[in-house]
Amino acid sequence: MSDYDLIVLGGGSGGLATAQRAAEYGARVVVIECARLGGTCVNMGCVPKKVMWNAAQLAHAFDDASHYGFEFTRQGHDWAVLKRGRDAYVARLNDIYRRNLERRSIDWICSRGSFIGPKAIATDNGETYQAPHILIATGGYPTVPEISGAELGITSDGFFELEQLPKRVAVIGSGYIAVELAGVLNALGSDVVQFLRYDLLLRAFEEMLGQQLMTHMSGSGIELITQAVPKSVHAEGGLVLTTEDKRVFKEFDCLLWAIGRSPCTGELDLETTGVQTDAEGYVVVDRYQSTNVEGIYAVGDVTGRAQLTPVAIAAGRRLADRVFDGQDERRLSYDNIPTVIFSHPPVGTVGLSEAQAREEYSNEAVRTYISEFVPLYNALTKIKPKTGMKLITVGDEERIVGCHVIGPGADEMLQGFAVAISMGASKSDLDDTVAIHPTSAEELVTMR
Repeated sequence: MSDYDLIVLGGGSGGLATAQRAAEYGARVVVIECARLGGTCVNMGCVPKKVMWNAAQLAHAFDDASHYGFEFTRQGHDWAVLKRGRDAYVARLNDIYRRNLERRSIDWICSRGSFIGPKAIATDNGETYQAPHILIATGGYPTVPEISGAELGITSDGFFELEQLPKRVAVIGSGYIAVELAGVLNALGSDVVQFLRYDLLLRAFEEMLGQQLMTHMSGSGIELITQAVPKSVHAEGGLVLTTEDKRVFKEFDCLLWAIGRSPCTGELDLETTGVQTDAEGYVVVDRYQSTNVEGIYAVGDVTGRAQLTPVAIAAGRRLADRVFDGQDERRLSYDNIPTVIFSHPPVGTVGLSEAQAREEYSNEAVRTYISEFVPLYNALTKIKPKTGMKLITVGDEERIVGCHVIGPGADEMLQGFAVAISMGASKSDLDDTVAIHPTSAEELVTMR
């Protein structure tokens, strides 16, 4: 049995960040991961998704170019070329992660690991490892519904394995993964039909964002089907989707499930440790990422809290600071976490939605500022999509507790505003900031 100071189960963003920070403090660390290093984000999530989004943005730019005086004929798109370039880039990142571990003398065991007690792990290759500290950072996987024919569809993992662009696609889901992949497929030439269980996209976010995104997506040619609960899928001259209300949708050559993610805890044998999980299988942790069992921690998607790569990294590094450098109160605050949805156009959001603010504070304390305008980029284009912005403030000092943007540039502009909001900025602080003109971002400091 090999002894370490820290065993990390999972080679994704949170696990690797924790391992490397702990090693910098002198800890002897082993990472147990049977798949490619980098986890979902690098291999089947953020990174390859952003590459695909970039390609889709170029497609939109080509469509707009004629309005700026360019004359050319768009000759279609070579999906295979894009996939080869994207996969090669991901492979380079995998190798960088491997070399980073080697440089810090962190061992990597390419195997599955499971608990054989609160301080020990056994791997599929027959080895056992023990440590006083064990981190669960195994992430999650795409959920597939338990209905007849569900196996005929693919998930976001399968999306990145597609060898060619499907002609007609059914995207099932209304969250950020669904809208991102639907937007990419539509921009690159697929006929996309998106199925929503309820009546709104992005129901977990500020309502204004979902409403405006539906307008944008419908305007781009995506067909949105609301109140659609899948009942079954079968093959008949293509894939056929039947909903609970007996509607039938035919002739899809690809059906993509984007209905959520589940935690990778089923094969960890957590019952041997007494670690508590919730009804959905997520590992329950306190504000310091500690489980109910001393010496066992969890970060990232496996906890079900703010399932974002930078959150897993930040939580993991702070955990290592606390455990291996004596920074006893070091922890991540889950307040005011900014995030971007790479839809078309992108969405940026930080803080509370209006509904959340009114629930947390009194109605009288909440004041909102809203702006809607056509960005300068579209001054010359035939189609005039609108950018939307919303600030949510509370109290007499109008402290900003929410900032929500949909439109070109939302992804890049949000980071700076997130810093201001996390520092307690008020509406008057934004008002007193000189605007950068002409930009869309200036609207956030000129709202009335």
